[in-house]
Amino acid sequence: MSPTISDRIKNITVNGSDGWEVFNKARKMISNGEKVIELSIGEHDIKTSTNITDAMHKSALNGNTGYAEMQGLKKLRELIAKRNQERTGDKTNPENIIITPGGQAGLFATHMATCNEGDRALFLDPYYATYPGTIRSVGAKAIPIETQSQNGFQPTFEEIDLRATGAKTLLINSPNNPTGVVYSKDTFNSIAKAVIKHKLWLISDEVYDCQIWNGTHLTPRSIDAIADQTLVIGSMSKSYAMTGFRCGWIIGPEPIIENMVNLATSTTYGVPAFIQDAAYFALTKGSEIEKQVSEPFLRRYKSAQNILNNAKNIKLIPGDGTMYLMLDIRDTGLSGDQFANLLLDKKKIAVMPGESFGNAAAGHLRIAMTVADDVFQNSLTEIKEFAKHF
Repeated sequence: MSPTISDRIKNITVNGSDGWEVFNKARKMISNGEKVIELSIGEHDIKTSTNITDAMHKSALNGNTGYAEMQGLKKLRELIAKRNQERTGDKTNPENIIITPGGQAGLFATHMATCNEGDRALFLDPYYATYPGTIRSVGAKAIPIETQSQNGFQPTFEEIDLRATGAKTLLINSPNNPTGVVYSKDTFNSIAKAVIKHKLWLISDEVYDCQIWNGTHLTPRSIDAIADQTLVIGSMSKSYAMTGFRCGWIIGPEPIIENMVNLATSTTYGVPAFIQDAAYFALTKGSEIEKQVSEPFLRRYKSAQNILNNAKNIKLIPGDGTMYLMLDIRDTGLSGDQFANLLLDKKKIAVMPGESFGNAAAGHLRIAMTVADDVFQNSLTEIKEFAKHF
């Protein structure tokens, strides 16, 4: 008898997928030579600044290619701590931080550090497509909490309270992927109330913190009553167009960060020093690079507002940030899956169906604003015209 694959890894995805079918179908079409416009993934249409890649290259040439500090370079952790405190008011020191191989590794590490086998781990729906699989990968039970489109997808205390009994963690994401919604101060107060009542670890995914055009970025670690039970995930990927560098961080109480260093020692073995040096350089430039990266998304969002004004069968969900927008296509009578597949087959435009992001996003589409302005505008016009036929 052959050795078996573990149930844990087989059960990371449900029915073999966590919503990437349309994306994978589009990639297969492209590999077969078909021309497809991809509005499906958060990959910038601009390249990483050459100043950042030059900093990485210089660091590597200077010999920073060996093992780095497991917790991360102290100078980088000091800079992140300073940046976080200045921007959010959250009192942060370098020992509150561990550098991770990207935000996704941070999601895994935070759940690994807080959940035991079989624990209930909550997350807000709509959600980034990897959330449930990440939770299941640590042996926890992934429990979605549906938010409502009519409330602007802002979660309420009542929605969380209803599902939180016996739970261990709550994962939130603001600015939110896929909706583009930024949580308000009132929303964070409601979240804090639920976290306190149910003694939850709060895991706050803040990788889009620099892509906000309406409202202000808030972090729950700045709420004193829950600071010691909050873990914040940050990343260089989205704000600095450094998706392939795989450099992120976790901010949290020192005792849990110390334990995460042990986890890194047994799994990732840290992040290469030349990558961290590139991140350090990028962060020293601060808002200069952040503005260059985020400005096209605001420009494209404004053009989407104009294109979709009074559109038939399709509505733009008001967004506050990120590189995505969400469309309500329920008036077509189609599901997001049906619409996205038809759009790909007939118009060769790839979008993500809302169902990829949970039940709350059913009947919606997520559009990535990550192609050139003219391509984006033409594609959105095509989608608008396509929706008229239903």
